[in-house]
Amino acid sequence: MKLMNETIYPTIHLTPAGYEALIERFQLEVIPNWHESFIADIDNHSTEIVANKIREIYPAKYHYNNMLGEHLEFAIKNDGVNPAILAAVFQIAPRSELTDYIVSKLYDNYARCLWYWFEFLTGEKLTIDDLTTGDYIPLLEPNKYYTISNPQPISRQRIYNNLIGNAQFCPIVRRTDCLNTFEKTNFSEQCRNIISKFTPQLLKRGTNYLYKKETKSSFELEHIYPNSNHIEQLIQLLQLAEEEDFCKKNKLIWLQHQMVDSRFRDTDFRRTQNYIGESLSWTQEKVHFVAPKPDDLAETMEGFFVAHNRMSEGGVSAVIHAAVISYGLVFLHPFEDGNGRLHRFLIHNILAQRGFTPSPMIFPVSAAMLKNSADYNASLESFSQPLMELVDYVLDSEGRMTVQNETINYYRFNDMTTQAEWLFRFIERTIETELGAELTFLTAYDLAKKSVLEIVADIPDKKIDLLIQSCIQNNGLISLRKRRRYFEFLTDNQVAEIESVIQTVFKLNNKNKT
Repeated sequence: MKLMNETIYPTIHLTPAGYEALIERFQLEVIPNWHESFIADIDNHSTEIVANKIREIYPAKYHYNNMLGEHLEFAIKNDGVNPAILAAVFQIAPRSELTDYIVSKLYDNYARCLWYWFEFLTGEKLTIDDLTTGDYIPLLEPNKYYTISNPQPISRQRIYNNLIGNAQFCPIVRRTDCLNTFEKTNFSEQCRNIISKFTPQLLKRGTNYLYKKETKSSFELEHIYPNSNHIEQLIQLLQLAEEEDFCKKNKLIWLQHQMVDSRFRDTDFRRTQNYIGESLSWTQEKVHFVAPKPDDLAETMEGFFVAHNRMSEGGVSAVIHAAVISYGLVFLHPFEDGNGRLHRFLIHNILAQRGFTPSPMIFPVSAAMLKNSADYNASLESFSQPLMELVDYVLDSEGRMTVQNETINYYRFNDMTTQAEWLFRFIERTIETELGAELTFLTAYDLAKKSVLEIVADIPDKKIDLLIQSCIQNNGLISLRKRRRYFEFLTDNQVAEIESVIQTVFKLNNKNKT
C-alpha cells in the first residue's frame, strides 16, 4: 500500500499493522476501528484523518514479525481495545498460535489482557494454567476508557475486570479530549446555578412547560403529532423519570404500552426482524437501519440490563451511562414500535436517577435534538451507516426482512464514544438555549404582564396574554389589524406605553416591523 499523498512520498510503501493487519489476514467483515495503523519503510511518523478515522503511519523501527500475537498486542496498545474485532479474530484464529504467544509472555500486561479477552469473548478456556503470583492489573486503562470503579478481580489472569458491561453487551467508550472537556464543564452544576436565580413558583411553571416541550419534541423527531390527551398522558410518564429506575424488562414493556397505539403493544421483546426504511416506489425499499435478529435479542438484552446496573453501581459518569443505555436501546430496537421514544425517555430517567438533573427540573434534550436534527441523525448514522455495509439481508414482496449473516457482535460490542460526545453536545445546547432561555422568558413575561396592568388596570388575563403575544410576534408593535379586532379599548397613549414596555422587557427591535 502507498501513502495517500504520493506526490510527496512517491516511493513509500505501507504495511498494515494492528487491527488492519488482522482484518487483512483473516479477511474479516467488521465495522472499521476508529484508529488504523500502518508501518512505513522509512523513518516517517505521521497522523491524518481519513474518512472520520485516525490513520497513523509509524516509522520502520516499529516493524515486527507477522505473528498473530504481535498484531494483537500492537492493536490493543496503539489502536485501542475493540472487542468486536477481537471477537471476530478469536472466532477463527489458531488456538495454538495464540496460546504460544501468551505462554511466551505470561506475565506481560498485554498478553494477560489478551488471554482474558479471548476467554471472555469466546467462552472457551485456553490450555494455560492459572497465574498464582503477580499484581492484579486493570483490563482497561481507566485514564483511556470509561470503566467501573468497583472492578471484579479475576484470579486466573490476575486481572481486574472493570468493563461497563458483560460478554452479552459490552460497548466501549474512550476518554477523548472532547469528553474530558465536557466532563470538566460540569453541566449539572451549571443547571443548578441557573435555576437558583428563579423563584420556586416560576420554576414550577417553567418545569411544566419544559415537560410539555420535551414530550412534543420527542414525537416530532419521528414526525408524529399526537393529540392533547396523549401529550398529557406522556407528560405524566416523563414526570415519573426521577421516581424510579425504568431500565428493567417489565418496566420497559410497560412504558412501551403507554407510548404506542394499543394495536402495536408488545408483551415481550419482538419476535420479527425489524428495520427502518422508506419506500422509493411500490417495488423498491431503501433500508437505513437493520436491527439485530430477534433470536439474538433475549441474551443481548440481558447483557444490556447488566451493563446498566454495572454502570449505576460502578460510578460511571451519568452522561456516559445515559448515552450507552439510551443509544444502546435504540440500536438494539427491542420492540416493534416506540424504540425512539423509549431511547429519549431513558436519557431523562438515568440523568434523574443519577442526580445529574436537579429535581424537579428536566433537560428538554429532545427539543435540542429537534432543533439540530442533522446532528441527531449524525449521532445515529455514525453507527448505522458502517453497519449497513455489513448486514446481508433480503426483503420479500411484502416487505418482510430476513438477515442472512451473523450480526450480533456489531450491536453487542460497538464503540459508543461518538454517541456519548453527541449527548453531551445536546445537553450543552439544552442548558444554553432551552433551559435558561425559557426561565428567563417566563420572568420577562411576568414583568411585562405586571407592567401592562399598571398601564391599563383590570384587563382579563386572556386579553393580556394575547396582547403580549401579539407584540412579541410583531417585534414589539401591536399591528393595526389586531388592534382594531381585539384592542379597540386601548388609547393611543396606552398602546405606545405598552409597546415600549414590551420592547424593553423582551429586548426587541421594532425597526423592521409595522
